[in-house]
Amino acid sequence: MEFAYYPGCSLETTGKPYDQSVREVFKALGIGLREIEDWNCCGATMYMSINKMVGYSVAARNLAIAQKDGLEICAPCNSCYTILRKTNRHIAWDPASRDKINDALGAANLKYDGNVEIRHPLDILVNDVKLNNVIAASKFKFEGLKVAPYYGCQLVRPVHHFDDVDDPQTMDRLLEALGMDAVEFQDKVRCCGGMLMTTFEDVALQLNNDLLCHAEDAGAEVIATACPLCQMNLECYQDKINARYGTHHKMPIVYFSQLVGLALGISDHALGLDTMMLPILNSKLAPIQGRKAV
Repeated sequence: MEFAYYPGCSLETTGKPYDQSVREVFKALGIGLREIEDWNCCGATMYMSINKMVGYSVAARNLAIAQKDGLEICAPCNSCYTILRKTNRHIAWDPASRDKINDALGAANLKYDGNVEIRHPLDILVNDVKLNNVIAASKFKFEGLKVAPYYGCQLVRPVHHFDDVDDPQTMDRLLEALGMDAVEFQDKVRCCGGMLMTTFEDVALQLNNDLLCHAEDAGAEVIATACPLCQMNLECYQDKINARYGTHHKMPIVYFSQLVGLALGISDHALGLDTMMLPILNSKLAPIQGRKAV
């Protein structure tokens, strides 16, 4: 099993632990990742908000390069995943736009036919690898660690693909298969505010405080996410949120792939857990780390 790997910009910088943990987990499970050669930024929402055709063309360049390898794309970042799939849908729906996009790609001697499937690691692990195989490869048991599965607002929207748009269960099932307790988290697809943290900070701080409070109310000991921007907002602004709202948040915010990696016996360092801004070793996750194989 092999996929064309599209890490995207965030996973090369602020979301590096996500990149590390996905690569390590896939390697441990025997899944090949062939990084797309000379990939470029997907444009995220910025390009689309200014000029959609430029945005689609920028994203399509990655698809055209991947098409040469004949592989499906694995895109861990929620935003990248969404933009690449959106570009695919637009090309399929609008032949005139497809021609314009291919005219732009032609300047780089590229062409895209619209037939590359974009997949998310959660989808691959649960629906391709299968939970029983992940369980068979695990070396540690979590014994009921309470986790709030936070999918974010992009991963399963706007249309159904591999999970329910209102109450996704893929991450819940994966974490529970490895011994964790996925708590009933009512905010699992609510927005964290995204880039509002840099433009309308008051709004974003309130959104993130709500998410943290509701996770705590649900009994969560850790929040697991699949989005580098969600992870950064929830983890890095807890001190500011506490100062503003009089709260006492000390909630570890990790990537779901890091938890899966721990279950597979991969070291903290290899998973990037030692680089998190909210030290994971000072949390209730500490007893999980360094356990002997079961």
